[in-house]
Amino acid sequence: MEQKVYKIMKGAGAANIAVGVVVLVVGIVSGILLMVAGGKLISGKSKILF
Repeated sequence: MEQKVYKIMKGAGAANIAVGVVVLVVGIVSGILLMVAGGKLISGKSKILF
């Protein structure tokens, strides 16, 4: 019975680590994309006419 509980806990821990890695990668990539887009906006602000 205890082995079954440990297997379930092991699976849950592995899933948590996998989800954490995916969230970390998505956060880093989205941050880089936002900085690149902001840099393009700042570099082109002299071309904007109101």
